[in-house]
Amino acid sequence: MDKDRIAGAAGNFAGKVEGAAGELAGDARTQASGKVREAAGTVQNLYGQAKDAAREAGEAASNLARDAYENSGETIQNGTKAVAQTVRDNPIGALLIAAGVGFAVALMMRPARRPPPRWRYYG
Repeated sequence: MDKDRIAGAAGNFAGKVEGAAGELAGDARTQASGKVREAAGTVQNLYGQAKDAAREAGEAASNLARDAYENSGETIQNGTKAVAQTVRDNPIGALLIAAGVGFAVALMMRPARRPPPRWRYYG
């Protein structure tokens, strides 16, 4: 738990207490000050939650990258073996998929066609 979350929760609670005291005393200034302190505590708490979430996401990404780096050789070998086995099991299907990918790449690489010019007569 982040120190901003703790301070935010404390500020939120103090603001609620101050607002309630102002309401009981009938003092609008104290009541408004309590609402401001409560809002500030809520914002600080949310900031702490965001920092915690960012830290956890960074740690998860770091762990994932470390695992991928440590197991990359095995993963590539397993993937290569799986593709080779699939091609051996279904050569026609593999050929059709390769042809489809080649056709899609060729479509993306050709130059864009321009529409024919339109002649306008101003006269």
